[in-house]
Amino acid sequence: MRLLHTSDWHLGRTFHGASLIEAQRAVLQEIIDITINQQVDVVLISGDIYDRALPHVDAVQLCNWVLRELRATGASIVITSGNHDSASRLGFGADLLDSAGVHIIADTQRMLQPVLRDAGDHQVAVYGIPYLEPRMVMERLGVAKASHEAVVQAAIAQIDEHLEQLRAGQKPVVSIAMAHLFAAGGIGSDSERELSTGNLDVVPAELFEHFDYSALGHLHGRQKVKEHVRYSGSPLAYSFSEATQRKGVWLIDTSASGIESIEEILLPVPKKLAILKGKLAELLADPDLESAVGAWCQVTLTDSERPADAMATIRTRFPDTVVLNFAPEGTGEKEQPASYAERMAKATSTEQVVRDFVEHVRERAADDPEREVIDSVIQATREAQASQ
Repeated sequence: MRLLHTSDWHLGRTFHGASLIEAQRAVLQEIIDITINQQVDVVLISGDIYDRALPHVDAVQLCNWVLRELRATGASIVITSGNHDSASRLGFGADLLDSAGVHIIADTQRMLQPVLRDAGDHQVAVYGIPYLEPRMVMERLGVAKASHEAVVQAAIAQIDEHLEQLRAGQKPVVSIAMAHLFAAGGIGSDSERELSTGNLDVVPAELFEHFDYSALGHLHGRQKVKEHVRYSGSPLAYSFSEATQRKGVWLIDTSASGIESIEEILLPVPKKLAILKGKLAELLADPDLESAVGAWCQVTLTDSERPADAMATIRTRFPDTVVLNFAPEGTGEKEQPASYAERMAKATSTEQVVRDFVEHVRERAADDPEREVIDSVIQATREAQASQ
């Protein structure tokens, strides 16, 4: 049997304010095409279908479309909820959708109801573990400590008991786990929402050693934590920290003896990310940066002073610049300038106070015409006060 592992679609997400709906539609179409061309039997989606608990109507319509198209390929679909999803909303109608071949596991009651598929000489049992918020499920799972490790361990212990009974049957059983969590050894990205602070969200990967394959979600970089414990990552980059990641999915083939093979299939990039750094004039003229013209750009300017209208100017060549930083060259080597408070304390005139304020808020000193305007306004104010 062949399975496809994907996760973290985050339907409805924006990229620094720009809509990603069409980019998401394009990459989901690629997943549909892979499902057809590779003759996938089961599609596993390991959480964070949506980017927020109350998704926009466009995101819901996109989800409806992709699930319909995936199901039309003949593949079954298994979905678990993630920390961005509303489990109750995602799981609405789950019992009815089972009969349509779309299996949504968004609560602890359905954890012990594996999706079973017959593969001739063996069975494939897919156990879904929804995202478990410790304080919400600890009593239900019978644990005393409100930690991700404790609740996941309790959930897996229950699944192990059920799996042991299932394996007592006549056919060999290949077990697949789905979960949305931070497994120890995984590498995160800036676009993931922290599950908790202080590494309290980390779950040992060893908890999944009893499963033949574990399809994880939450981390956006596709990676292997252990040979059979893997993240598919998000199909699109959702932060500049993911600029060098190659997005894709995992194809898993099973046999009566277990996992036969695991193959990566890369996804195309609808719009690239580019991280640029340098002086404004140099960035505008550098021919080697032509590939960044159509990309989402994060630009760091190293000019000694912040250029006037920097964003508008950089966008004349890189129109999709969405992040602009300023880091003057050599500031780490030279003596640090006086702080704004220190400059205010040393100012000897109203003109100097205003000039220092202008330089502080825009990181560039007032030029001669601007200083003339400042001085003239202050002088006019003084004359008006004197005439009263």
